[in-house]
Amino acid sequence: MKKYSDLEFLRLSKSEKFFYKLASFFTSIPRAVARFFVGIWNFIVKKIFGTIASEIADVFLTFKNGDWKTRGSYLVMGLGLIARGQVLRGLLFLLFEIVFIFYMITTGGYWMSMLGTLGRVGPHEEYNEILDAYTTVYGDNSFKILLYGVLTIFFIVAFIYTWRLNIKQSKIAQEYEEHGRKLKSGRDDLRALVDEQFYKTLLALPLLGILIFTVMPIVFMILVAFTNYDGTHDGFNNALFTWVGWKNFGTMLSWEGGGNVYSAAFGEVLTWTLIWAFFATFTNYFLGMFVAMMINKKGIRFKKGWRTILVLTIAIPQFISLLYVSKMFAKNGIINGLLLNWGWIDQAIDFWGSTAHNALLPRIMVIVVNIWIGIPYLMLIATGILMNIPADLYESSRIDGANAWQQYTKITLPYMLFITGPYLLTSFTGNMNNFNVIYLLTGGAPVNPAASSAAGSVGYTDLLITWLFKITTGAGAQYYMASVIGILVFVVIAVISLIVYNVLPSIKNEEDFQ
Repeated sequence: MKKYSDLEFLRLSKSEKFFYKLASFFTSIPRAVARFFVGIWNFIVKKIFGTIASEIADVFLTFKNGDWKTRGSYLVMGLGLIARGQVLRGLLFLLFEIVFIFYMITTGGYWMSMLGTLGRVGPHEEYNEILDAYTTVYGDNSFKILLYGVLTIFFIVAFIYTWRLNIKQSKIAQEYEEHGRKLKSGRDDLRALVDEQFYKTLLALPLLGILIFTVMPIVFMILVAFTNYDGTHDGFNNALFTWVGWKNFGTMLSWEGGGNVYSAAFGEVLTWTLIWAFFATFTNYFLGMFVAMMINKKGIRFKKGWRTILVLTIAIPQFISLLYVSKMFAKNGIINGLLLNWGWIDQAIDFWGSTAHNALLPRIMVIVVNIWIGIPYLMLIATGILMNIPADLYESSRIDGANAWQQYTKITLPYMLFITGPYLLTSFTGNMNNFNVIYLLTGGAPVNPAASSAAGSVGYTDLLITWLFKITTGAGAQYYMASVIGILVFVVIAVISLIVYNVLPSIKNEEDFQ
């Protein structure tokens, strides 16, 4: 693509400028993706490996140059601190080591030993002499093994980090002692936790909650993708599940034998998900902005009344409003009834697509209904932003002879895009995972005949999130394949978000509107 200088660009017509910017954006995507992966590689090699190497080197140097108190801390955590009078710190380190050793001996070692196989003895029949019959005896629990195995790994990582922190503290205490500096007492540490280091006290519980309820489930979900965990291999009642490596990813992404149900379904659902997210985001954005501009326009009466009417769609739960709309546009719903009574149609319109031959109309319908429930949000956001645009900008433009369209394209829209750029990005990613609208309106219908029940009976209006839900429900729930889809959804959203985030004007030119 030809590159224009600033002067050459200014000489282009409006249409040429638009297509040049559009082409520049798409040609920058491969470079952005390449920079992203190069950045990840540099981060892994330089930051992570470099940090680990420097930490290991420091551990050896500390042991070499340390006294008996510091060296003793390598085996008995907190020994160096207790020996130097920092009893509270030392006892906390020692207590953590005792708890860790006790856990690993009693249960942690068992979970780690079973993690490689996810169980050895599954449910089986054994003869019961008392009942004089064969009864089912349950053995290992693969689900618990994987769950507690992940927990144990996190505990081991926490122990290594704490052990390293213990070595650092002992090294610092030794240096303080050698230079004749006073060490902090336990009272000083407690005072610091409610004074200059109070942020640590406040963040301790939230960080622990994020680790337990966010990070650990994500790691567990990722590991499930490498197993055969499903309805028939539930890990306890029916049969154990085991590790299968990259087999599930191969099933999802490969095209062996001329075609694959999962591959075809994933490609089609991903394409529709991106199309849906684009229209659901930008139709709401521009129409919501337009409604806000109309209501805020001088001379419009009953502004509060119009805003109240629009906000009612937010006040009513989506579960109620979407189901109501779904019934209204059903074949036997009120809309078809009115159209038939008025003689406008001869037979009921299949708005939600009960047959595969009518796939376009349901897709248009879900986008239109989403506009109805999405405009009020954007109207409220746009109203607040529009009120903050300086009025003298519009006055100056009118004096210069600018019409309404020019004012919108040169003042209103750039200001809105600058302020709401990050919101547009989050709205786009949110719409990719918009479960309510699709599931409550169409349930994913019409069913795609090219996708068998093995792929969750995926429909033409299914998003990746609703397809994932279908795969995890029913007697043959395929949790392993749902986990694969979840990982792929994350990769797609992460790549799109990083690319768009780096080209947002509010990120690249933060000072423009300050």
